Amino acid sequence: MAYAVDITSPDDPRVDDFRDLSTADRRPDRPGGKGLVIGEGTVVVERMLGTPFEPYALLGVSRRYDQLCGQLRDLEVPFYRASADTMATIVGFHLNRGVLAVAGRPAPRSPRDLLAAARTIAVLEGVNDHENLGSIFRNAAALGVDAVILSGRCADPLYRRSVRVSMGHVLRVPFAVAASWPDLLGELQRGGFSTVALTPAQPSLPLAHAVTSEKVAFVLGAEGPGLSEETLESTDVRAHIPMTTGVDSLNVATAAAVAFYERARLSEDASR
Repeated sequence: MAYAVDITSPDDPRVDDFRDLSTADRRPDRPGGKGLVIGEGTVVVERMLGTPFEPYALLGVSRRYDQLCGQLRDLEVPFYRASADTMATIVGFHLNRGVLAVAGRPAPRSPRDLLAAARTIAVLEGVNDHENLGSIFRNAAALGVDAVILSGRCADPLYRRSVRVSMGHVLRVPFAVAASWPDLLGELQRGGFSTVALTPAQPSLPLAHAVTSEKVAFVLGAEGPGLSEETLESTDVRAHIPMTTGVDSLNVATAAAVAFYERARLSEDASR
């Protein structure tokens, strides 16, 4: 099981992979730096287990070690145990959740790897807010979305904040980054997916009329600009979420949740 290693000095080099998480140019989860994956909190740590993001080390207070011992019984890795103040000095801020786990990044997957078994996917163009990205992954996990494909202009889904907001589900929902955009949409269409662009603009179909195909790919854009005109022209259908007068749009993560739910609801009704 994970074994405790007591850390009394914040300068101990054994915890360097957890250091300076509040310093943008030094943080270890930057893709251009060490490129590590940082999980925060007991729930996220538990969700890392049994995935390609299994931790190789943890840092936390004694209470979190005691809580996680049972779940970590099959993991022979160090749990660096420190006081809350020592941990705060290492990390750069006081961590309310009391535990961090660090893992390496596995080799990236290609979109094609994810499509064979998928029936519902989310395709994200330029979603550059880490909290929105994490929320979309959490919604995808909750509402039966099989995979997420991101354009190259999206934020990093493995950034610590995205992982935290997703409650660790970004580590479990398969995802890939598209090498070319919007060529990906053509590949999806050739694979039998109906590509549904979520947009408040008219003309468009009400959402419930657009998600009945056997395979559906929801295409969502960034907060504010939404989907590019090139992407809108490349999709099969444009769909909107009916809303009350005076409200023209929803936060992208909220819109994604509504779309995913409508797809899950209609799929469940069809299977009865």
